Amino acid sequence: MSAILVKGGNKLKGEVSVNGSKYVALAAIPAALLANSQVVLENIPDLSDVRVFCEILEGMGARASFGGGVVTIDPRGLRHAVPNPALVRQLRASYYLLGALLGRFGEAEVALPGGDDIGPRPIDQHVKGLCALGAETKILHGHIKATSVGLKGASVYLDVASVGATINIMLSAVLAEGQTIIVNAYPAPWIIDLANMLNAMGARVYGAGTETIRIQGVKALHGCQHAIIPDQSEAATLMIAATLTGGDVTLQNVIPLHLGSVTAKLRETGAVVLPTEDSIRVIGPQRPSAVNVKTLPYPGFFTDFQAPMSTLLTVAEGTSLVTETIWEDRFRHLEELINMGAKVRFEGRSAYIEGVPKLTGALVRGTDLRAAASLVMAGMVAEGETLVEGIMHMDRGYEKLDQKLRALGADITRQ
Repeated sequence: MSAILVKGGNKLKGEVSVNGSKYVALAAIPAALLANSQVVLENIPDLSDVRVFCEILEGMGARASFGGGVVTIDPRGLRHAVPNPALVRQLRASYYLLGALLGRFGEAEVALPGGDDIGPRPIDQHVKGLCALGAETKILHGHIKATSVGLKGASVYLDVASVGATINIMLSAVLAEGQTIIVNAYPAPWIIDLANMLNAMGARVYGAGTETIRIQGVKALHGCQHAIIPDQSEAATLMIAATLTGGDVTLQNVIPLHLGSVTAKLRETGAVVLPTEDSIRVIGPQRPSAVNVKTLPYPGFFTDFQAPMSTLLTVAEGTSLVTETIWEDRFRHLEELINMGAKVRFEGRSAYIEGVPKLTGALVRGTDLRAAASLVMAGMVAEGETLVEGIMHMDRGYEKLDQKLRALGADITRQ
């Protein structure tokens, strides 16, 4: 198991390119199973989750290869609807296999997903949507099994705007008979991109990116070639890192519209943020100012941005209030930062952060992918050396983030 040693004091400067979206990649790969011919996905980040997903598909008889940012999937050899449970439990997005395999075979049996330990991951909205389309579902021995004699379109109202449930219903509905309407759908950019991919395969998906998605079922889907959008969470992390270190960094291959909430908050801290059509330049202040942050569904302040942002606020001037409304266990990085000298007081799902002039190096451990990245960032402004363990979590969500930070001037060594 690797760790990262960080020596603080360097400002980030230069240019960096952002990789493709993890969230789109992990939905697009199972979506390819619905096609009757080869699917080529471009701009795919080199993440351990992507490689595990390809291994899952290979185990079910499909052909899946990955290299050079391209995943090529031939689903015609797919033999069964029961993916390897040991592999499925390694990643959260594996539950998208449920909707894809149900649409392909009329049945699916998928182990309950794993992923980051950031709180309970209820699948009740997924089940609600699949049952509305005519599937019968049951959970036995840590597996969810769904069967159907023929999915039919229906109107589904989601009690909460769930990313996973929205995607799973989309995947199961594109081949269902008739029209499906998803009300209170999650309106994120990666939902739009997945819909664009499905439509390129011959699906008829309308309204993605809004709270109401309409899907007219078709009889078959064909292969396609699709380049996925840039990863907004990676971009936000790099933007916050530039601000944290008082640096001057230009991000290439970004969609500034997808980063509106973090752009607004960084400007409140005193950073200069200069977007163009496909790039963003961030110039950090000498010392950031305190701000209040509350996580909300997109286009609000996305929960993935919270850990990097609250890390920045530990050295901001003044006291900040951070409220996490999405995941109940997403303050663990702050508990680690207290060991580095941060002043934090917790009240339920809120954290009061009193900024200190400087953190000090320590041995810390990341418990999820955003937490691990945030602790590496903290080490970049800490006095002395910081050793960050739990880096395998960071590698699940960022492609070679340590190398990118090093290229921008950070003193980082992987051990």
